[in-house]
Amino acid sequence: MANKLMRDVSMPNCSKAIRRSALAHWVEHVNTVETSPAMQDWLCNRNSLTARLVACCQQFRVQRLSQKQSRCLVDEFVEIGLSRPAKVHEREVLLRCDGVAMIYGHTVVPLSATASQWPLFRALGEKSLGSTLFNDPLVKRGVLSYARLHASHPLLQRIKREVPEVTATSLPARRSLFWRKGACLLVTEVFLPTISSLTLKEKAPLELSQQEPLVRTA
Repeated sequence: MANKLMRDVSMPNCSKAIRRSALAHWVEHVNTVETSPAMQDWLCNRNSLTARLVACCQQFRVQRLSQKQSRCLVDEFVEIGLSRPAKVHEREVLLRCDGVAMIYGHTVVPLSATASQWPLFRALGEKSLGSTLFNDPLVKRGVLSYARLHASHPLLQRIKREVPEVTATSLPARRSLFWRKGACLLVTEVFLPTISSLTLKEKAPLELSQQEPLVRTA
């Protein structure tokens, strides 16, 4: 639904070339994103990504890059219910295992969201957003969408500034909406090539009754 709306929306004062460069093709089927079976497992798993990373390393760290008001990306505004790109609360982090950057995380929250709806977001610092979301029974998660971010995409450009050793011309990413008390936030996670070096040492999968519920939004 969001992809269709994105195609239909008009973007005054923006050329078609600019729109294409800033957009990623988000889909709900991971098979359309060219990547390895091991990477597909990382992309598709709906359990806590933080917990999976912690299980793979001796030292896990959330490095906050920024947290501020900023204009959302042109492939985000429809997803979070805005009529055009506008200012949002934005948070950018790197998730590191034993000092090595594994995940770039990008979160946007509409300015209309209140402190009672997302009470801990502004005070996260270098705490894990994922741990907060997965430990809150009021939080519901929507469907996962997948894309490859190419060199012209703003998030890949930011990653290369923060992690110069990333030389890939495209990276796999996923995103999903989280809902709490009627307010949403959009979390995008970009998987860096270094994640292929991790060995999972996870506990047994959760019973179905313990897993997070799936919420599909229009």
